[in-house]
Amino acid sequence: MNYSVTAKEGGLVNADILVQLFSKKEMKRDAAKVLAALGVVASPDGDFKAAAGEIALLYRQASGDEASRVLLVGIGEGKEVADYRKAAEAVARKAVDMHLGVLAIDCSPVDDWAKHSKQKPEELAATLVEGIQYGAYRFDRLKSGKLDKEEKKEKAEKPKAIEELVLAGCGNRLDAIEKGAGKGMIVGSCQNRARDLVNLPGNHLSAGELAHAAIEAGKRGGFEVTVFDKAKITELGMGGLLAVNKGSQEPPTFTILDYKPKGKTKKTIALVGKGVTFDSGGISLKPAQGMEEMKSDMSGAAAVIATVEAAAGLGLPFRIVGLIPATDNMPSGSAQMPGDVITTMSGITVEVGNTDAEGRLILADALTYAKKEYDPDVIVDLATLTGACIVALGSTVAGLFSNDDDLAESIFKAGLSSGEKVWRMPLWDEYDELIKSDVADVHNTGGRGAGSVTAAKFLQKFIDGHKRWAHIDIAGPAFPAKGGSKTPGATGFGVRLVLDLLKSWS
Repeated sequence: MNYSVTAKEGGLVNADILVQLFSKKEMKRDAAKVLAALGVVASPDGDFKAAAGEIALLYRQASGDEASRVLLVGIGEGKEVADYRKAAEAVARKAVDMHLGVLAIDCSPVDDWAKHSKQKPEELAATLVEGIQYGAYRFDRLKSGKLDKEEKKEKAEKPKAIEELVLAGCGNRLDAIEKGAGKGMIVGSCQNRARDLVNLPGNHLSAGELAHAAIEAGKRGGFEVTVFDKAKITELGMGGLLAVNKGSQEPPTFTILDYKPKGKTKKTIALVGKGVTFDSGGISLKPAQGMEEMKSDMSGAAAVIATVEAAAGLGLPFRIVGLIPATDNMPSGSAQMPGDVITTMSGITVEVGNTDAEGRLILADALTYAKKEYDPDVIVDLATLTGACIVALGSTVAGLFSNDDDLAESIFKAGLSSGEKVWRMPLWDEYDELIKSDVADVHNTGGRGAGSVTAAKFLQKFIDGHKRWAHIDIAGPAFPAKGGSKTPGATGFGVRLVLDLLKSWS
């Protein structure tokens, strides 16, 4: 998707559809006047109340290439960033469904939006562009179209996606809106790349292919990417990653993305992402129903790749190191077995009670490596770690665990601003009792109760006393069950969240 910013009034822009955003108050006060000036031939239905994300399609008398369609979009009270994001996503979904190639948004009220939302015009422009990209996203790269020949013929001359977004009526805010739009394009496109990776099935995304995706991100973003093969992983003694990989025909990888900003570096941030490209559960096999969704078990890795690339594109003043342990988790004659005791890179031994609790094993080695090799100021890991977190928080909110109150509060606030919400859960010492082992240093499961907490307590044992660590369990929102999201499949959850966290420290 291309974008442009212009001072020209929205009604005069060459486009397939013109978007007018209204708050509830503005709908009552200004809508009739604005629509009359545009030459709209009919008023919106009385049921249109301008709730956030609500839309109404109207038509106007237009000449030449000016938009004949006008889309009214509600922003509710217009006080929350989420209102503008919902509006943008709704606009994009409608435009894609109608096969409209050029979309124009009237930004002339941007000062009013800024006043009501207490956001800068630049930030609102970024939010709108992010939202447009998010709502326009479709994963169809694996469709051949051979079964829809008639439909394909009918739509042959229609655009499959939004080709251009025009932010119009920018007036004296042109520079700010152009700057914000550029940032929004970076964040939105990176988030959608994360969604592409998560939506790929296991036979299209091995550990090696995930590492290649990181390399390509490094080329686009201009940062260094290093990939360790199985021999190097063995040399490093990453027993957790090797144990999970034992049942696989595909070798594991351990990928390091290293973005170093120009000029002075404020902090070093380590981001660790779980990269299980398909999780069958191993010998502790998962139920067949819904197992196809386990292609999403590398959502944390995808979020880390996308976040590092976006941070590089935005020029954030931090050194950001992304660490991705990757493998699939398959049952076979060589797979690890329940009852096995493995030795992790840290030297800590682990009794494997359940081979489906594999994510924490590969993250253990990555956390050890992060602390040992980089001693970063902050460590944040993202992982689709436990079904228990979905039971606790559902499919829209991630679980947050941290040993630092200030860090936890910063992540919570970033969740509110980004729309990717988190809720903090406990890390009290009492939970350590649940993962004690009779034959090893620690057990990889803690029983039925408090499953997401015991998983976090397990990870905490591998940060080697680091004082600013956070674990974000994204099992629910990364790949919501059918009906849990307006766009099926991956959400890219974690990208906006971490970027907003980093921006808050900038």
